[in-house]
Amino acid sequence: MTHGGEKSDSAIVAGKLPNNAGSPVAEAVEPRAGAEGNAGQRNTGRTQGRASVFQSLDRIRQAAKRDRKARFTALLHHVTPRLLEWSFYQLTKGAAPGVDGVTWDAYEEGLPVKLADLHRRVQRGVYRALPSRRQYIPKPDGRLRPLGVAALEDKIVQRALVAVLNAIYETDFAGFSYGFRPGRGQHDALDAVAVGLDRRKVGWILDADIRAFFDSISHAWLVRFLAHRIGDQRVLRLIGKWLKAGVLEDGEWVEGTVGTPQGAVISPLLANVYLHYAYDLWSQHWRQRQARGEMIVVRYADDTIVGFRYEDDARRFLEALRARLETFALSLHPEKTRLIEFGRYAQANRRRRGLGRPESFDFLGFTHICAQTQDGRFQLRRTSMRKRQRAKLAAIKDELRRRQHRRIAEQGQWLNRVVAGYFAYHAVPTNGRALSAFRYHVIQIWMRSLRRRGQRHRVPWDRMNRIVAAWIPPARISHPWPSIRFDVKHPRQEPSALAAHARICAGGPG
Repeated sequence: MTHGGEKSDSAIVAGKLPNNAGSPVAEAVEPRAGAEGNAGQRNTGRTQGRASVFQSLDRIRQAAKRDRKARFTALLHHVTPRLLEWSFYQLTKGAAPGVDGVTWDAYEEGLPVKLADLHRRVQRGVYRALPSRRQYIPKPDGRLRPLGVAALEDKIVQRALVAVLNAIYETDFAGFSYGFRPGRGQHDALDAVAVGLDRRKVGWILDADIRAFFDSISHAWLVRFLAHRIGDQRVLRLIGKWLKAGVLEDGEWVEGTVGTPQGAVISPLLANVYLHYAYDLWSQHWRQRQARGEMIVVRYADDTIVGFRYEDDARRFLEALRARLETFALSLHPEKTRLIEFGRYAQANRRRRGLGRPESFDFLGFTHICAQTQDGRFQLRRTSMRKRQRAKLAAIKDELRRRQHRRIAEQGQWLNRVVAGYFAYHAVPTNGRALSAFRYHVIQIWMRSLRRRGQRHRVPWDRMNRIVAAWIPPARISHPWPSIRFDVKHPRQEPSALAAHARICAGGPG
């Protein structure tokens, strides 16, 4: 690997992504590229080959950390056959195939020969990206989210390149950026919001959402942003191939002139790079130069929560943000972007002015509410969004109707996985009542489904209770309090170091 210390030729110094969680972000095709991969599949991490792969990536990481302005002029040679093999085994085995129709199982046959050929094509520049296959999945509000299902070889190469680029960009990204990053998740972002509201003087919350972000990304701006760190033209051309490959829908090809397909393995990284320059750096600069009071910033993908001490700061930031995003072909969603009075002083301030209780806001599947402890101290209460919970219960009801005549044990096994998965995400402190309500409604739906199996089929409550005890997990809080987990993950934010980062964010160090 070689890299230069010259500055990028574009003088962009920029500045700060989906409220799509009620369960972890749902992509029915291929999960977002992460750090660990699939636990149940073969993992080359047990081999010396994988060790050498990640030693190579670690050298990139150290070089990027030493010089934050370095441009890496030789990166593509790090995409080796071993890295491609590792990437293949990170993919979801049962994911939907792309336009090539090739499945994971089919590609595994004769894998070394196929990967050797794929590696040769990538390195020689004759690799061709295929268009994504358009697929739609339902959103919680009833609308459909368009996804792009990439061909299998595109997924493999994208996953490998993401591993290489992550080694660079994980040293650059802001601490308050949580979406689709190795070692970070939705609960880390939720913890950061809770800790910021608890430890900072916050009286106003801006809940901002970028309209159709993935579909609006400007290719020209994205390439300019990437060029700040990537001087390897072969890598930039490779990314350009994926951006221009377009999508295939109902047999018609639509050229890719703007945006990056949701569902593509590389899309989350490209989105984070775009917002790093268009939003994150700018918001840090605004906080340092424009804000009169404390600020907290937490971003997850295209959703961001910004807290302010003063209303004037919040309104000035919102207006500046609109102008900033417009520069980069983006805009705020008018219905999902709200500025509200919220925080430890909001209730008293509103009561003094003769107003009602503070409004709540939704973030990553939870409604955030101003509440109080028994001794009168401010407490952030988080409860599962009702709209999302009703949608989940409706989906369970529909699926049970399809499984109505299967054995009770088979239905129970399926329900156990669904309810346990729901609890794994939603079992946060202060959400016990919503968990119990969800469990109660699941039991009611299941009982009605069992009683409809036939006119003479009766399920008395004593029998139903035994069935429930066998298959439906109890509603218990399993997540720690936000401050406990946050301080473990971000020790620099604990008392001695907290002041040094007080006005940066609630997101911990980068």
